[in-house]
Amino acid sequence: MATVASKKALGIGLTDAVALLFVLVVPALSHLTAVPFYLLDPMRLAVLGALLASRSRVNGLVLAVALPLVSFAISGHPVFPKCLVIAAELSVNVLLFWWLASVVKPTSGAGKEASSVRIGLATFLSILLSKAFYYSLKALVLGAGLMQMKLVSTALWVQLVVAVLISAGFVLFWRSDRSR
Repeated sequence: MATVASKKALGIGLTDAVALLFVLVVPALSHLTAVPFYLLDPMRLAVLGALLASRSRVNGLVLAVALPLVSFAISGHPVFPKCLVIAAELSVNVLLFWWLASVVKPTSGAGKEASSVRIGLATFLSILLSKAFYYSLKALVLGAGLMQMKLVSTALWVQLVVAVLISAGFVLFWRSDRSR
């Protein structure tokens, strides 16, 4: 009979496999369909989706670093300096999420709705702050001549809409009664 720990590890492993497959399939789908799925921020979706499923800080950080590196190793995309910038950004996103989730507390006696709003706010702010970090770091890398590309390649309004949608997903799917 499987222990609770081994069931949790199996669940995390399956979640990670789905996240990895998702990140590897999205570019192919974009090429096949001419639909720019990359605008939906698939690596962030995979990392935060896995975080939502597993509630594991460590797993979130492992995926934040692993997904860009595996994507680069398999497809050569994103270019290596950008891969490192994305890994740093996603790591900051995970760390900020957990920190903000612990700082933004509902008032005493608040119910599940307040907890869901707290998680939605933590998600949204962690995405915005990690994007600010991303663009700052990317500007440094561009300024150092390590990459040749535009600072902002996806319209900021699209990124804002995606951040709102991801945050709304966290509000809908977070269960405050699950152990963290």
